Amino acid sequence: MTFCVSMKIRDGLVGIADTRITAGLEHTTARKVTLHRIGDRPLFLMTSGLRSVRDKAMTYFEEVLEESTVGYDKLYQVVNLFATQIRRVSAEDKTALREAGLDFNLFTIVGGQLEKDREHKLYLLYPEGNWVEVSESTPYFLIGESSYGKPILDRVLRYSSSMESALKLAYLSFDSTRISAVDVDFPIDVVLYLHRTRELVHHRYNRKDLQHLPHWWQERLRASVEALPDEWIQEALSKLSRHG
Repeated sequence: MTFCVSMKIRDGLVGIADTRITAGLEHTTARKVTLHRIGDRPLFLMTSGLRSVRDKAMTYFEEVLEESTVGYDKLYQVVNLFATQIRRVSAEDKTALREAGLDFNLFTIVGGQLEKDREHKLYLLYPEGNWVEVSESTPYFLIGESSYGKPILDRVLRYSSSMESALKLAYLSFDSTRISAVDVDFPIDVVLYLHRTRELVHHRYNRKDLQHLPHWWQERLRASVEALPDEWIQEALSKLSRHG
């Protein structure tokens, strides 16, 4: 399984992707986020799904970009380009995969800002090649193992969140998923895009780099549970004493 989350906030884009690859009982490490440039403008792709489908589509995509990047001045055009490669791989491999009992299930997040984009953009591309753009009301996309890390984002993340807060929330979303899903783990790749400078950076964290954070967060969760108002609980507990 995979964990990839990317957020669009007012100041830019924030993303985290885990690196664990599971094949049967074997675990390996591989990047699930790639950085690219169209002229002097950077963008990133995050993927979740069959690794063979991802690698083939990415090879085709990079080959097209190597031949020419002329004509791509808005990010949605690059999204359409990658969608074309996904459909190409689907035409070549989908039947064979189905016969082997495998689903053609590549999901892709694309983020960046090209020359004629008025602001930074974030898209989610489905296996069929269609896509949606993120909204300010729910300013994130989460692909792969999405159930465990979603609640904290829905509760706390806002379009107006700072980049620091967004990265903290992305980490906590990953940590919640890592605790509950055995196929999601360190190292994690972080991407940050700052709208003001048009700069996109990548940084990798290993487990030892952040080993102090899970304990800090767990202790505060426990303390918050104990501090939660409990007058409503006493109404129910009082019935126990009456029946005792």
